[in-house]
Amino acid sequence: MALRIWASSTANALRLSSATRPHFSPLSRCFSSVLDGLKYAHSHEWVKHEGHVATIGITDHAQDHLGEVVFVELPDIGGSVTKGTGFGAVESVKATSDVNSPICGEIVEVNTNLKETPGLINSSPYEKGWMIKVKPSNPSELEALMGPKEYTKFCEEEDGGH
Repeated sequence: MALRIWASSTANALRLSSATRPHFSPLSRCFSSVLDGLKYAHSHEWVKHEGHVATIGITDHAQDHLGEVVFVELPDIGGSVTKGTGFGAVESVKATSDVNSPICGEIVEVNTNLKETPGLINSSPYEKGWMIKVKPSNPSELEALMGPKEYTKFCEEEDGGH
């Protein structure tokens, strides 16, 4: 709605005719990407399990709501993570959010590139913006996480309530 008002006032200021004004439908929405092959937590973290290692990061949906990421706090290698508890934080121009681990395990790698380039979480949340790699202590925890279809529905319902 605010975008439509802004577009209308901008068009008026630029003296554009109504025939050349873009039409913005309040029903048109742009949803974030959700990838097949990943598992998703209700707290908007994703997990990619390959062999004995699980890679964890925040979802495209989460980074979109946070806005421009300016700082990332990461744990140390060798530490452990517990399902549902924080292991780091993401600071954006809008807010600071804790990042929770969707599974338990030992941290075997952290994405040190995020210290110098935290915006990788925005530009590439599922590839270059991953946060930690964990050796899961209980791989069956992955089964309790949502698949892509369930996570998409969860996000749609969550956004519909706001």
